[in-house]
Amino acid sequence: MRLTSLLPFVAVTALSLSPSAQAATTITWWHAMEGVLGEKVNAIAEEFNASQNDYVVKPVYKGSYSDNLTATIAAFRAGQAPAITQVFEVGTATMMNAKGAIYPVYQLMQDTDTPFDPDAFLPAVKSYYTSRDGHMLSMPFNSSTPVLYYNKDAFAKAGIETPPKTWAEVGKDAHKLVESGAAECGLTTAWPSWTQLENFSAINDVPFATQANGFNGTDARLVFDKQPATVGHIQDLAEWQKSHAFEYGGRADNGTKRFQSGRCAMLTTSSASRAGIQEAAKGKFTFGIAPLPYDAEAVSQPRNSIIGGASLWVMQGQSDKVYKGVAEFLNFLSSPSVQADWASFTGYVPITTAAYQQLKAEGFYAKTPGASVAIDQLTRGTPDDNGRGLRLGNMPQIRNIIAEQLEKAFNGSETAAQALTDAAKRGNAELEQFERSVSN
Repeated sequence: MRLTSLLPFVAVTALSLSPSAQAATTITWWHAMEGVLGEKVNAIAEEFNASQNDYVVKPVYKGSYSDNLTATIAAFRAGQAPAITQVFEVGTATMMNAKGAIYPVYQLMQDTDTPFDPDAFLPAVKSYYTSRDGHMLSMPFNSSTPVLYYNKDAFAKAGIETPPKTWAEVGKDAHKLVESGAAECGLTTAWPSWTQLENFSAINDVPFATQANGFNGTDARLVFDKQPATVGHIQDLAEWQKSHAFEYGGRADNGTKRFQSGRCAMLTTSSASRAGIQEAAKGKFTFGIAPLPYDAEAVSQPRNSIIGGASLWVMQGQSDKVYKGVAEFLNFLSSPSVQADWASFTGYVPITTAAYQQLKAEGFYAKTPGASVAIDQLTRGTPDDNGRGLRLGNMPQIRNIIAEQLEKAFNGSETAAQALTDAAKRGNAELEQFERSVSN
């Protein structure tokens, strides 16, 4: 064979081995999104992968938020941590205090010279993941806030024209709904600690814990039991329980089923539940979405609510190539088009002002009544020490404690004051344990 006949083969081989055509750098992303949300996560990764040839993002579902956090910690200790991991908002303090484990997002973007503007994010979202000195530590991803869902058909049957704005109005409407026969139950709730204590505190500008709810130090302690407005609110719910004006639906998202079935006419739960509620209510009843009520005796105007959901943390132990790819992916992920698509598909709020403006320009909010309630509620004013969120260690355990104690108040075995006192005492033991663990 003549040498010239080998030239096409040599050229093709050389091309296949060029840097741009060699195996792309893999970026592993652990997450807790299941079902259609997991499919959407995969689609986002595929879109990024198709947009360039240098990196391949590989999403890996690791179970629940708690499962993924546990797996991430174990993997880091074994030297096998993923490049990116999704951690729910109440795991923020744990990640912040995991010495040597995280690569702060602001630092990553600086080191890789990647465009990054923390002020592009909604203040109530940015503040949750920002350090005391103003640096964003993780990248917001899926953010939601609790809102009030109400059954329009039941309201009409009871002669109630508008959704309640205050908790006093909630009580009045809830009793009227039951007494008129329009509903078997007036109000139920999901995520009881998040909706009825954490967000109640933020909206009514009362502290949940000391040290700016933990933002100013790990020596924070729970004080929600010392707030008359908070104690009074839980006592009201306990009283309403006796007449079915309120029905405790259980922990996590279990209460949502009582609303979806038509039993309860009002529900406080995540704004991200909108699509699921819409599907469940189809053909049964029409529903509306309103802001969470406020306590008119505590504040003249409601403050901003706080978020739930999760952010993306970058883990230490990766190569420079991986980190460059991670920075580019996070930049892609926070772009207006990706965030607008994610928010419109899932029901989570757009995390940047630009994404919100894009959805607004596209007519999404005009076509989707109630979808703007969450973002309007989050952007009321500037978050203060009571409204930036919670940065408390062992918060998942504390939420379980709060749920246990709320159940005692709702079943009448303890007064609201006693239940909250016990919740704070038990929760503070968790905070003390966390403080010791991070100071060693």
